[in-house]
Amino acid sequence: MQVSVEAKEGLERRLTITVPADTIDSAVKARLQQLAKTQRINGFRPGKVPVSVIQKRFGKAVRQEIAVEVMQRNFYEAVVQEKINPAGAPAFELNKDEDGQDLEFVASFEVYPEIEVNDLEKIEIEKPVVEIKDEDLANMMETLRKQHASWKEVERAAKEDDKVTIDFVGSVDGEEFEGGKAEDFALEMGKGRMIPGFEEPIVGKKVGDEFTIDVTFPEEYHAEKLKGKDAQFAVTLKKVEELELPELDSEFAKLFGVEDGDLDKLREEVKRNMQRELDQNLKNQVKEQVISGLIENNPVDLPKALVKQEIDALRQQSMQRFGQQAAQGNMPELPDDLFEENARRRVSIGLLLGQVINNEELKVDPARVDAMIETSASAYEDPEEVINYYKSNKELLQQMENLALEDQAIDAIAAKAVVTEVNKEFEEIMNKQA
Repeated sequence: MQVSVEAKEGLERRLTITVPADTIDSAVKARLQQLAKTQRINGFRPGKVPVSVIQKRFGKAVRQEIAVEVMQRNFYEAVVQEKINPAGAPAFELNKDEDGQDLEFVASFEVYPEIEVNDLEKIEIEKPVVEIKDEDLANMMETLRKQHASWKEVERAAKEDDKVTIDFVGSVDGEEFEGGKAEDFALEMGKGRMIPGFEEPIVGKKVGDEFTIDVTFPEEYHAEKLKGKDAQFAVTLKKVEELELPELDSEFAKLFGVEDGDLDKLREEVKRNMQRELDQNLKNQVKEQVISGLIENNPVDLPKALVKQEIDALRQQSMQRFGQQAAQGNMPELPDDLFEENARRRVSIGLLLGQVINNEELKVDPARVDAMIETSASAYEDPEEVINYYKSNKELLQQMENLALEDQAIDAIAAKAVVTEVNKEFEEIMNKQA
């Protein structure tokens, strides 16, 4: 096998590979002899078909088959020989393929870029320092009460956070429009579900009141005929309900699995959950700053093949989120440019963190893997069962090991970066996440 390497633009490479004629011819001959033993052809007994007959009938197809196998095998032998690291599959082109002559083909592909990770000390990280205070815990308990609240009908004027039941008829220039009419429509106030200006006039109205609401449809409204139009809604208020919160008592505690109804135990569990979510959030904030600084200070020439693979993966994930609609083929093909920016970032992250791992000679820390699994399992009713499941599933365990190694690389970068600690409030951090 003879190999010549040609560097094209950027990361593109072109190998011209020549395979001796006797290698091809002997492989073709062996394949034809195999066929002669298995083919059934009229006029010949099974296994007694002359190779010359097989050659005439199948020779061309067999040679094409052998050529494909030879190109693939010799390509991988060539990249090993030349110490080349391909990024993605090659495109093959046959130059010469004649009986009794050397086979020559060209393999075009991209290689991985040579990466140097520099200027880690220029990365600036703002590390939030947060303490969960009593008022944070009280606010979370109040949130839990609201999540388990019920609506109670009241005989008073409507307030901003009530739920009202209304009939309404909408019109533009005195004419009713399609979709602008409803009866017994339940509206939770303050959720921003209606067009701007619709809810405010309801506040202060009582059951039985009939009134008109004047609004203007937004210019970006989905119905073309209503964009920017002034409209009037004739409204009748039929019911007002307020949110009734459950008492913070033993029955409330039991709703969350505290069998003896001890509220202090519930508060302890809620605070542990808050701390776990906070720790994960703080970790993610630091990680995002590390990654952004790493990319900013170390631009990478990205192989198109890797970016395309990542685009396809992101597209597949997106289609899976659409579920049944996508499965039935009711959606158009999502274009590459919708995912390209995110795909390029993900490829850059993978290449750069991989180089950091190599530079720092990092190995997976089993203790970190165990801690990550335990943290994930703590959110479940039976953590021990979840831990055992992770450790018995090779694929899930490998995922955790990869995440642990990635975190170790982030820590190695952060150790060299400029880190400034900043005191933050719990709500400030968690609201930013939301």
